[in-house]
Amino acid sequence: MISIITESRICGIENAAGDQLVAKAAGKPARQSTGYTAFMPDPLPPNIQWTETLVRCLSDADRLVGQLAGQGSQLPNPHVLIRPFIRREAVLSSKIEGTQATLGELLAAEAGVVVERSPDDLREVGNYVTALEFGVERLARLPLSIRLVRELHEKLMTGVRGGHATPGEFRRTQNWIGPAGCTLANATYVPPPADRLMECLGDWEKALRDTRLPVLVQAALLHYQFEAIHPFIDGNGRVGRLLITLLLVERTVLPTPLLYLSAFFEATRDEYYRRLLAVSRESAWSAWLEYFLNGAARQAEDALSRAARINQLLARWRRAVAGRGTKNALLLVGAVAENPYVTIRGAADKLGVAFTTAQRAIDALRREKILTDVSRTKRERVFCAMGILDILEEPAKLVPG
Repeated sequence: MISIITESRICGIENAAGDQLVAKAAGKPARQSTGYTAFMPDPLPPNIQWTETLVRCLSDADRLVGQLAGQGSQLPNPHVLIRPFIRREAVLSSKIEGTQATLGELLAAEAGVVVERSPDDLREVGNYVTALEFGVERLARLPLSIRLVRELHEKLMTGVRGGHATPGEFRRTQNWIGPAGCTLANATYVPPPADRLMECLGDWEKALRDTRLPVLVQAALLHYQFEAIHPFIDGNGRVGRLLITLLLVERTVLPTPLLYLSAFFEATRDEYYRRLLAVSRESAWSAWLEYFLNGAARQAEDALSRAARINQLLARWRRAVAGRGTKNALLLVGAVAENPYVTIRGAADKLGVAFTTAQRAIDALRREKILTDVSRTKRERVFCAMGILDILEEPAKLVPG
């Protein structure tokens, strides 16, 4: 069986009969017996031209990611921020692939609120959260590897719509990428054939073990290569973006997973695909690295800003509640930092108190204008810490601050 994959739009070769790879392409054509030509990416690392601009981009990214690492280790409760940041990443990475669920909808659903979004969309985003949290925990026992890639894919794709994802299994058939309705004969890009897939993944894993390059540069190279190999029937883009974060955690570049690039990729989606295409066709590695490193710098800066503002908000709320509220109200401030949506029953379960006690804690936060009643019906009372949600839902920052 041959499958059409439209999830990602990276391109490498024109596959119409008689077309040839350009001389500077980052790989070689692999003509198949049935007449089509697949793309075999060259092993990493490529020959990188260290221009003044590229060196400056790397310096900027290293500096800001280093600041994020330093601030992350000093945050009073970094685990409190990890949870909403992971969910923001899940929503934006899934949005690149067409999923429409919003961060507010995901957080509300996790708080037990009934939302109107498709359950399939919510499941796909929820699976991304599960896969990322699983990956961070798994790194304590298993290094980044082909094996872990398969485990991540299984978590990501189990129970999703379509039924063709084969969770945790590398593809055994040829896939291709292109506009809806295209065929293998006129696809925009054809990844390596299935019988050479493990060869390509072996080269990718070997490059993963090579620590001679700066980690951010290595992350950029590995991300391109993974998307070019396209080892799964579906889910390649999301797994590839998961691996960026996990690499930074494994190499202890960051103490906690606070840096995510999906927001930058989603906000610059056309450029994201264009840069990947240029690598495949023209070996435009320097341009791709400049783009990737700029994304890392901007997202590190963005994460620093969001984390600082959320912590300032929480400190102000704790001072207000400590003067007038109860111990349970103070604990509830910490709970809404993890998820700004809360119901009375959810607060009771979270705090381990009676329903009426939880209601009094919510009332205390409402008096301080920390929580807002966003209920749609009187039967389902839902409250939200809009100050935190507003910070989390701000658009990605694309220019230096």
